[in-house]
Amino acid sequence: MHVLVATAVPVERDAVARACAGPVHEVPLPGVTLYRVAGYDLIAAGVGPALAAASTAAALTAAALDGAPYDLVVSAGIAGGFLPGAPVGSLVVADEITAADLGAETGDGFLPVTELGFGTVTHRPPEALVRGIAAATGARTGAVLTVSTVTGTAARADALRARHPRALAEAMEGFGVAEAAAAHRVPVLEIRAVSNPVGPRDRAAWRIGDALTALTEGFGKLAPVLERWKPDES
Repeated sequence: MHVLVATAVPVERDAVARACAGPVHEVPLPGVTLYRVAGYDLIAAGVGPALAAASTAAALTAAALDGAPYDLVVSAGIAGGFLPGAPVGSLVVADEITAADLGAETGDGFLPVTELGFGTVTHRPPEALVRGIAAATGARTGAVLTVSTVTGTAARADALRARHPRALAEAMEGFGVAEAAAAHRVPVLEIRAVSNPVGPRDRAAWRIGDALTALTEGFGKLAPVLERWKPDES
């Protein structure tokens, strides 16, 4: 399997790298640097859906032009979790990757871009792969929301939960990574370790170190699942 893993920031990329045995090789590309280790190509793609999409697309294009296209793209990192479904320290694997704030605010509420007659707001990872990873890692499965503004109030958390009752986590890059993968017709996953509850910002309650450890441990269990999975499986 030729796998590209896109995180937002270097500390998340390094947490994934710690799960892989072997040396890390840097491969500079236009617009992004790959960190190649034990079968994974890792990038710190940047914060937010736009930069994540651009960086992921750069890596995907370089691989395609090199004659070695990727079999799978994974958006990975830490995230806020919706309680009680995704407590701090838990691992979440997305069965849908949804842009939660791509649309229009109206007098009757929020309309996703699809209801405006264009675009898409949701990408669905391969079901068999999601099931296999959840079984191997103990991850919870559900929707992971991509937002451009991180939730910082109870009212916003409640509004997101009402619109997306299956949501387990929110982050800022998954949808952008998924859009780039879809443009290259490559399957996508999103794996998130929960560092804090979605809602009022309380930095004292964040457990970033614990979430990064959970991310490393989760990736350490992926290899057998990926070896068994075939890209044409649903």
